[in-house]
Amino acid sequence: MLLCSTTSCISFGAGWFMTGYSLKPGGNKAARDTAFSWRNVRQDKTTAAWLDSLNSVGALRDTFITCKEKPKYRLHAWYVKASRPTAATIVVVHGYTNSGITMMPYARMFSHDMGYNVLVPDLRYAGLSDGNHIQMGWRDRLDVEQWIDILPTIFGDSIQVAVHGVSMGAATVMMLSGDELPSYVKALIEDCGYTSVWAEFKKELKTQFHLPPFPLMYTANTVCRMRYGWSFKKANAVEQLKKSTLPMLFIHGTADTFVPYTMLDELYAAKPNNKWRWDAPNAAHAETFWKYRKEYAQRVRKFIEEHIGSCL
Repeated sequence: MLLCSTTSCISFGAGWFMTGYSLKPGGNKAARDTAFSWRNVRQDKTTAAWLDSLNSVGALRDTFITCKEKPKYRLHAWYVKASRPTAATIVVVHGYTNSGITMMPYARMFSHDMGYNVLVPDLRYAGLSDGNHIQMGWRDRLDVEQWIDILPTIFGDSIQVAVHGVSMGAATVMMLSGDELPSYVKALIEDCGYTSVWAEFKKELKTQFHLPPFPLMYTANTVCRMRYGWSFKKANAVEQLKKSTLPMLFIHGTADTFVPYTMLDELYAAKPNNKWRWDAPNAAHAETFWKYRKEYAQRVRKFIEEHIGSCL
């Protein structure tokens, strides 16, 4: 009996460690250090020049909202308005241990190159948003949906919207795709998102620690439910995609091993219809934009124009 109790305590402790390691990595310092993020993103000269041009006229703005569910965290986003009142609006969602600032090269593509409105949120526990852990896209989807709800107050009532995300941001996009969204949301773009939090953590457990899923994944999942109120298994992009009716563009690099390229087939198959895909040759995780910058912009723009053509 004592042995069983000791084993259970060890297993629970290991699960507690895993949730902290995965959902509060290093205090998420890189994502919350905005000065570091600005310095890092400005290494891309085209993005730096765009940011300077925005700042010179006060065009890069930010705003806060308070999330609907308790605790009442403040959530932050950057935004840039287009010169045309009829322009489409793109919501750009960042990835794991990143923040909205890291998505500024993508925001530049949508704003400077394509002429769209852009809103770039900081997900919880990132950038200037409150929060006590990384939500891996599952409850982030609810926060992004709240941002979507207030877009007309920022950009005007006659808007049409596309949502774009990379990595965990892509998982967020797929996870919100199965929810009821406002009629002005017209298209979704996911770039290298995972099938589920369970599947991604299971893969990382094997890759990083050479451990099987039992028992650690199960105890960690229990700890996550107890501490944060959500489940690795429930956080499932595949199940949400099965309910999705909006047009979606799937992008994944064929050399991606962090979020395995093999996940793309399962994700794409789960979406019943209105789907497009780009298997980017030899691109590693979140590398497609950087490896094929011109083609990335062309493909994304064509997809958006096909589904939001009336407001361009």
